[in-house]
Amino acid sequence: MDDEFAPMFSVGQVASMLEVQQAFLRRIDQQQVVSPQRSAGGQRRYSRHDIGQIRQVVVLMGEGMTLAAIRRIIELEFEVIRLRRERDELLARLRELGVE
Repeated sequence: MDDEFAPMFSVGQVASMLEVQQAFLRRIDQQQVVSPQRSAGGQRRYSRHDIGQIRQVVVLMGEGMTLAAIRRIIELEFEVIRLRRERDELLARLRELGVE
């Protein structure tokens, strides 16, 4: 099974893929917008999920948004995902109990 969260790509690889500067990737990590996992040696390792988020950051920055605003959008997206999962679990429990 292919794990979209597996840390596979280096800073240089991601910068090349997305045509961004390595310094940009370090900056969005330092400002906790997209924070990749680290290797045992402390190097940043990006997952496919991280790369998707970075693409979103680039688009939003192009629309004039600040990194702080983008970070908040990403936080809220994760919160929506968490709440949907929680809702789905609660609905499944209700179905098990025969409550609709």
